[in-house]
Amino acid sequence: MPSAVSSTPESGSTIARTADPAPQPAALAALSAQKRRVALRSMSAAGAMTMFKLGAGILSGSLGVISDAVHSGLDLVGAALTFFSVNVSDKPADEDHPYGHGKIENLSAFAEATLMGISCAWIVWEAIQRIFVHAVEVRHSLWPVVVLFSSIAVDYWRSRELRAVAEKTGSPALATDAFHFASDMWATLAVLAGLGVNWIGTHYGIAWLRYADPVAAIVVSIMILRMTLRLGHEAAAVLVDEVPAETRKQLIREVERVSGVQAVEQARVRRAGAGYFADLTLALPRRFTFEHTGQVVQEATDAVQRILPQADVVIHTVPQKTRAESIFDRVRAAAARNNVSVHELSIQSQQGRLHVELHVEIEENMRLRDAHEFVCGLEAEILRDVPEIDAVLTHIESEPATIEEPREAASEESRIESALLAAARAFPEIADVHAIVVTHTGEHIALTCHCTLPDELPMHRVHEIMTSLEDRFKLECPEVYRVTIHPEPLTDNTR
Repeated sequence: MPSAVSSTPESGSTIARTADPAPQPAALAALSAQKRRVALRSMSAAGAMTMFKLGAGILSGSLGVISDAVHSGLDLVGAALTFFSVNVSDKPADEDHPYGHGKIENLSAFAEATLMGISCAWIVWEAIQRIFVHAVEVRHSLWPVVVLFSSIAVDYWRSRELRAVAEKTGSPALATDAFHFASDMWATLAVLAGLGVNWIGTHYGIAWLRYADPVAAIVVSIMILRMTLRLGHEAAAVLVDEVPAETRKQLIREVERVSGVQAVEQARVRRAGAGYFADLTLALPRRFTFEHTGQVVQEATDAVQRILPQADVVIHTVPQKTRAESIFDRVRAAAARNNVSVHELSIQSQQGRLHVELHVEIEENMRLRDAHEFVCGLEAEILRDVPEIDAVLTHIESEPATIEEPREAASEESRIESALLAAARAFPEIADVHAIVVTHTGEHIALTCHCTLPDELPMHRVHEIMTSLEDRFKLECPEVYRVTIHPEPLTDNTR
């Protein structure tokens, strides 16, 4: 699924929904066809074994064999549910099922577990009746033994194939079906043991051994019921969106390691079939741009998918004030909340009081009265959010006025460039001044240039040199309205 990022300006939140690149359609179709094939073979095998066991149980009168037949019959119903569910679960999401159809497999697994629990309760009740109320004579023959051994072979073959496909596709319905056939195998062994002990009691005249058959049925039922409860709990947990607490904690820890994430304010995870859906709300510094926020969101998505591969991830972001914010950051945040761009932001300290000057870009068609009211509101918001500031002076500009259009260079431009180079020679740290550009916007002259300095020079010294260079240059060329100097390290300039 391709990733997408959208934003809501009024809330400052960003929502990103993404998932790992999905398998190719041909591969998905092949997996779906494989799931349907094994489900259909399981249903056919369960049907055949049910008929054979039921016939053998009726002929022999063995409750153990009949209980095993009932168990296989319920497996037949479960296999039919599995076949239906795997046909539905692979359908893509639609308007009625925006999260897809994966939970039909969990519903099928829960239904199968419920049927198995009912069958176990019935078998235990019937066994107790045979032990304490009325005994039933077992008619021994070779036919039930042959059927039961055949059933063990079929169950072994089916459980292995189903388990392999379930692990490959992550299908809970096929996994439950695999467990059914595996439990059938162990249950059949217990029934065979009961028949064998009952035959010994009949052959050698040991009366109390006639209870071996119903006791074997009870053992089978308890064994199946124990594993059925576990499967039923797993299926119900998915249906009610239960996820292991450790999985959620591990996911949060992984996302919190992403650079820029201040906190994970909310993390919700749900499962449907073999897939996971993760919904997170992340607090990010409000000074982040949309591009930076999008990058953090993608890294957080990758972190989620390291814990839950191929999960469908939805991430909401909310802006958060940080302790490391400067006054400049807070002023820009106020402007961003009002959906305007600012430049030429400066802060001066006058007798211990801070004064802010900034240029605000206003829509060119806005009337002066409206623009003035808007700017007054922005200034009030800045003063409220940044109490350290005592006064704000705003220069209003229309957006097109910020676009500089160069005009024909005059002879004075050569003089301006020479004055800059002469001023730079007064600073021994400056190795080179290049990429000098002089532009004209209306009546204003602006200059930009690149200045090469030693790599190890600390930034406070860089700032001092740039400020001193600008002051010295403007003494020679006061007509230059704006000077922008870009410092760069010496190694970068010599590559």
